[in-house]
Amino acid sequence: MDKQQLLRDPNAEPTKELIADCLGPSGSTYVAFMEQLHNHDVGMDWRYYNDGKAWLGKGLFKWVTSRGTPKEITVFWLAIWEGFFKVTVYVPEKHREAALSLTLSNEARKMIEDAKQIGKLKFFPLSFEMHSGGKFDDLLTLIDFKKTLK
Repeated sequence: MDKQQLLRDPNAEPTKELIADCLGPSGSTYVAFMEQLHNHDVGMDWRYYNDGKAWLGKGLFKWVTSRGTPKEITVFWLAIWEGFFKVTVYVPEKHREAALSLTLSNEARKMIEDAKQIGKLKFFPLSFEMHSGGKFDDLLTLIDFKKTLK
């Protein structure tokens, strides 16, 4: 049986308890990931999206320019699935070579090499299914890289 994306009720905002219930044993990985995000100055914004009929978490890096203007960039999207969460980082095609020069596992490097550009958009997606913390290093390296593309 295929796993299903969860958090589909527009009236049930994601809470720590609801997410933990959806993730089961992977819930501790989610908590650890949220703690790591805090250390990387990335916050989460949950919203219900009608086009996908589900709640998605948007990882946001916020900063203030030298002129005092608040800015933000979306560094990843997060979806809750049965037993795991999926984090997708969209990298601009023009930065593929720079992404390949990062210190990453061979698996992540192959993911970048094989990723296909999305339609007319000039981005390619890198999706990580998070069951455990084994992919944290690659994912956090890509999140930090995406933050530099502001």
